[in-house]
Amino acid sequence: MALADGPKIVTVVEGRRLRLSSLDKVMYPVTGTTKAQVLDYYARIAAVLLPHLSGRPVTRVRFPHGVSQAGFFEKNVPAGVPEWVRRAGRDPVFPLIDDLASLTFFANLNSLELHVPQWRFDGVGREAVPTNPDRLVIDLDPGPGMGLRECATVALIVRDRLTAIGLEPIPVTSGSKGMQMYAPLPGVHTSDEIRDTVQQLARELTSTHPQLVVWKMAKELRSGRIFLDWSQNVAAKTTVCPYSLRGRDEPTVATPREWVEVERGAAGKPFVQLRIEDVLDRVARDGDPAAALVGG
Repeated sequence: MALADGPKIVTVVEGRRLRLSSLDKVMYPVTGTTKAQVLDYYARIAAVLLPHLSGRPVTRVRFPHGVSQAGFFEKNVPAGVPEWVRRAGRDPVFPLIDDLASLTFFANLNSLELHVPQWRFDGVGREAVPTNPDRLVIDLDPGPGMGLRECATVALIVRDRLTAIGLEPIPVTSGSKGMQMYAPLPGVHTSDEIRDTVQQLARELTSTHPQLVVWKMAKELRSGRIFLDWSQNVAAKTTVCPYSLRGRDEPTVATPREWVEVERGAAGKPFVQLRIEDVLDRVARDGDPAAALVGG
């Protein structure tokens, strides 16, 4: 999708006529990244991003004035959304962002962050039914004094534990502070069952690595440890979608990683959150390391 140099254009995306506004607005002041560049990123990453969004209700974090001001979460489809944007659910009514036109429409509303649950809808509209989760997630949240290197160390511990029970974990650097660990599931267990299993796993790892990890949510326990957030598996909760931008100082991205990168990070080699240009180059070169999460 080509973008004009001016601040406002009308374009056609997949046969849908869209008005793109304020293209010269600076969304990330530290890097000077504009709204046009955000739209360009989402257009170029769509081939790998959309499968991760498909069928999932999307909660957006909108930044009308860029990241220099706090964003806000939005679940419901807002007023003015075209009829061709698919919807699912009753209260709230979520958008289903499963094509480039819908992705472009919401990116034009300054929706930098896209968050989804671990389950998908079966069907569309008011009669759509949530299915059982098709993946689990463990959020590695570093407490004070901890960083991405320590997250990498814990990710290897979690990998070994998940592999031991027959799962194939996939690491994602969150684009914020920490990491997520995903694993595909067959869809036969409920969110509550998965939550309980992951909580038990977090408790076990806290017992075996008490100086490194913690499973309880109390903030006073997190200093010098990595919190294994099992609660992201609750049906009502969401996690940032792989390849979503983040509303941080720089245009960082929730990025699926290769295990060799995590191993190097744990060994003290450079291991950082990645930005737009890094992610586009990686995907063009190597494809999507998290493709197993989308099935099919």
